[in-house]
Amino acid sequence: MPVLYHHTMSSASRFIRLVLGEYGLPVELTEEQPWEMRKDFIKLNPAGTLPVMVDDNMRVLCGPTVIAEFLDETSGILKRDKRLLAEDPFQRAEIRRLVEWFLVKMEADVTKPLVRERIFKLQMPPTLGGGAPDSKILRMARGNIRQHLKYISWLAGSRSYLAGSRLSYADLAAAAALSELDYLGEITWAEAPQARDWYQRIKSRPSFRPLLTERVRGVTPVSHYADLDF
Repeated sequence: MPVLYHHTMSSASRFIRLVLGEYGLPVELTEEQPWEMRKDFIKLNPAGTLPVMVDDNMRVLCGPTVIAEFLDETSGILKRDKRLLAEDPFQRAEIRRLVEWFLVKMEADVTKPLVRERIFKLQMPPTLGGGAPDSKILRMARGNIRQHLKYISWLAGSRSYLAGSRLSYADLAAAAALSELDYLGEITWAEAPQARDWYQRIKSRPSFRPLLTERVRGVTPVSHYADLDF
């Protein structure tokens, strides 16, 4: 069985787990603490980033977009209308653009700093950067949330799904990032009803259920986190 090295509070890892769930592909999960930079893990991925997937032939795939493209070419192409990367080249480009938006831009603006300050630093030893959260970083990241929610609301209000008429990698990338922020109670859903309604549809899918049951040591999610009708 393939092995996925991940962290439950890595949006890139969550994205790939959702893709695997949508395609019904079993995988063995191995949680990796990214700040530890274990030698055996660095041998798999010298960049030290998550996720990393090792397939049944012991071939190593590193990074969310690389893994997603591989899964599309080996499994998605057989799924017809349930394929998560469209057949049309322009539509594929739009999906890729949005995946990059959520896993790169939103990650840098919002998700990564909030997760690092509120979760990772609580678990990291002081020698590796652990300690109290930086209020300045939290303030800056929180200030960026509203703009990203506005963009998601615009996409959700003008399309059936974020990238077009059917579920795609774009929806899963966005939902992966939002699910971490929602866990931490960082989203005021009343200010973004269209984004909320879209997210509710995505988090109600069977592929999302494993994520909603997981908990981070020492950090309790908001009360509505696992509620499918919030």
